[in-house]
Amino acid sequence: MTIDLRSDTVTKPTEAMIRAMAEAEVGDDVYGEDPTVNRLESIAAERLGKEAAMFVTSGTQGNQVAVLTHCVSGDEVIMEANSHIFYYEGGAVAALAGVQTRTLAGVRGALQAADVARAIRGADIHFPRTRLVCMENTHNRAGGAVVAPEQMEAVYETAKRHGAAVHLDGARLFNAAVALGRDVTEFTRHTDSVTVCLSKGLSAPVGSILAGDRAFIEEARWWRKKLGGGLRQAGYLAAPGILALTEMTERLQEDHARARMLADGLRKLGLHVEPVETNIVLVRTESAGLTAEQFLARLAERGVRAVDFDEYVVRFTTHRHIGDQDILKTLEIIESVLTA
Repeated sequence: MTIDLRSDTVTKPTEAMIRAMAEAEVGDDVYGEDPTVNRLESIAAERLGKEAAMFVTSGTQGNQVAVLTHCVSGDEVIMEANSHIFYYEGGAVAALAGVQTRTLAGVRGALQAADVARAIRGADIHFPRTRLVCMENTHNRAGGAVVAPEQMEAVYETAKRHGAAVHLDGARLFNAAVALGRDVTEFTRHTDSVTVCLSKGLSAPVGSILAGDRAFIEEARWWRKKLGGGLRQAGYLAAPGILALTEMTERLQEDHARARMLADGLRKLGLHVEPVETNIVLVRTESAGLTAEQFLARLAERGVRAVDFDEYVVRFTTHRHIGDQDILKTLEIIESVLTA
């Protein structure tokens, strides 16, 4: 049996989700006639504290539609240097939106308002226009770090003072809300638009949400269509998304607890582990005398899967299919690797 700790994207739909897919009432969503999609979008908008929402195929598509909607070609977008939009989306903001990225080093993934203020361009014909500031919460490459609402507010107010919009890549935003015990709208009120993934820890098989005000989402639908994201009887995919938002968010605390359990065990084995706030554990492998690639190969031989983040950094991600026994077995296997 394989213990798959590569990502929370490996989660499979619950039995209730499968039944909901089979029984979904559907129509042509491009015509706005799929009642299940419409219901998902209504629920998502309410949960996220926005006027409207739109179902998209992925978090990457949601982020790209947001940039296209906020910006015009030649604009500049400020984002954290290790953000998903910059690091993992194939250079799409340049290829699709024709925008220039301005990356800033964050503190555990969090942009600092003072840095943003310094980076925003002044009115000069030599400069691109700073049209958008992007944040990420939780921050993947910072080890699932949470950006507190107060930190987001400072960046948001800075951006608004200079006429820039704010987009949040909230792929794991519900993890942040659960970790701090705060309502998700405490985060989203400091944004003009936000994406949330349904297919990570929330266990839906496909899809994400992009939310904002009505005018923004109306324009975003145009861009989604241009990107080939107009789906037809999409209610079959939206049905599990409804359950993801209404039944699966609070259980994320279980994933967080198991991430802490794994981190504590790794530290006892003498490995350096970055601070753990949600469901991601970053561990350094130098002390084991192994590169991340070598470490992962030895784990794979013994039935544990994870991913490398750097030459000596490995990421483990907990999710619904990982239980306490899986964590204990993983620690046993890692100990065997270290003593081999």
